Amino acid sequence: MSATVTTAEPQAAPATPRRKPWPRLVRPAAAVLSGVLLYLSFPPRPLWWLVLPGFALLGWVLSARGPRAALGLGLLAGLGFMLPLLHWTGEEVGPVPWLALALAEALFIAVGCVGIAAVSRLPYQPFWAAAVWTLDEAVRARVPFGGFPWGKIAFGQADSPFLPLAALGGTPLLTFAVVLCGFGLLEAARQVHRHRTTRAVPRAAVAAAATTVAVPALAALAALPLVDASAEDGTATVAAIQGNVPRLGLDFNSQRRAVLDNHAKRTEQLAEDVKAGREPQPDLVLWPENSSDLDPYRNPDAREVIDKAVRAIGAPTVIGAVLSPDTGALRNTLIQWDPQDGPVDTYDKRHIQPFGEYMPMRSFVRIFSKDVDRVQRDFGPGTEVGVFDLAGTRVALVTCYEAAFDDAVRDTVKHGGQFIAVPSNNATFGRSEMTYQQLAMSQVRAVEHGRSVVVPVTSGVSAVIRPDGTIVEKTGMFTPDALVDQVPLRSSLTPATRLGPLPEGVVALVAVAGLGWVTVRAVRARRDRGARPQDVPAAT
Repeated sequence: MSATVTTAEPQAAPATPRRKPWPRLVRPAAAVLSGVLLYLSFPPRPLWWLVLPGFALLGWVLSARGPRAALGLGLLAGLGFMLPLLHWTGEEVGPVPWLALALAEALFIAVGCVGIAAVSRLPYQPFWAAAVWTLDEAVRARVPFGGFPWGKIAFGQADSPFLPLAALGGTPLLTFAVVLCGFGLLEAARQVHRHRTTRAVPRAAVAAAATTVAVPALAALAALPLVDASAEDGTATVAAIQGNVPRLGLDFNSQRRAVLDNHAKRTEQLAEDVKAGREPQPDLVLWPENSSDLDPYRNPDAREVIDKAVRAIGAPTVIGAVLSPDTGALRNTLIQWDPQDGPVDTYDKRHIQPFGEYMPMRSFVRIFSKDVDRVQRDFGPGTEVGVFDLAGTRVALVTCYEAAFDDAVRDTVKHGGQFIAVPSNNATFGRSEMTYQQLAMSQVRAVEHGRSVVVPVTSGVSAVIRPDGTIVEKTGMFTPDALVDQVPLRSSLTPATRLGPLPEGVVALVAVAGLGWVTVRAVRARRDRGARPQDVPAAT
């Protein structure tokens, strides 16, 4: 008898469901959005508060990510922030310098985000993360080529209720507090979500989340008495001249004599207004940076034009000039010009702009842009702190780009400046957002050091700022104008001015401690895994 054996038909393996690609894109998209929110929080938009959801979103993006993922996500966030923020750098020279600078700054942010992701595993993570971001800004403000502080979170907070913290600990403390609050919002949202899902939330976690949001706000409220716009040393009537330029763009100074004539003419017009009683007699007058790109020490014609204008207004005047010695580097100089004695003192800009006023790696950069050769002769940095005594008023001098550097402004106040002058030239950046970003820096500096700030600009926006950060007068862009105002003079020093770099140093140490803690934990975890007994095969 034989048995019939039947074999079952092989069953097809169940189809593997296709994974939708979009969940993988959520974090990268959120990273870009977080950077865009940071950008939108900067002037000229009055949307300072967008920085808070921006950092909350960035904190979620980076939470518990590994170094490689954090680096990529941080780069996306950095590009979302820096590409639009620095768009003005390519206004006249094309996209290559803009893209290169934005990428370089975004790489700094990406490295910082690796640190933020690492400390996200620590208790009280918003505290450590805010310290790491502040440390990253400190490094970016110093290297390479002297650093590029543009995009400091503090500079987007000119209209923010957090601004009084600048008077307590300068821009580093202001940045730390705002970033802490943003990351704290994420932690608070997590605790709310945990409560809704589990109905049980550790009290310590709730307290930590509440603290990271409440402490920065309460600290800003406590620092409010430090913001004082009173005239401790009386007032000075200051005139800021905006002469305008003959054309926009890089070639504005090809008509250097026209720029000089514009400022002389507007000064003489102000003198006529004073004689007619339409304006008060100024105690001193401020011209902007590059108001005379003709060296008045070498060009008798330029000297005569300036002399005539200064004698007409009858007040000591600060002239922004380019000095061209026979040998050596050019000098971006502010000249104290007396109505009777002519030029009596000078200040050479100390923080000069790489790739603008001098060209590092010239042959390499030429590969990417022929505009490198527009800088035919490099400028050299000055070494002395700039404070002029103008008719008994001690004027702290900060030339344009220097307003972004903490030390450049603080030094002038500690050397006795009673108000701060920021002569600037933004004509090469057209009608871009650059001038508003820089104006916001001056507002922050006013509160940080408790000083009025007067900003004369060749083409706008010129402004007069009170020590509480309020803009009381400003011009339009690319229009000749003159601002005349009674400026409060002050000599007391804020805690931020007295402490100098100390708050930044403390926050940096906190960041290093957090990163060190993470490193120690990782080493111990790796050592513990290596010390586990290996599985031994059972005896047979």
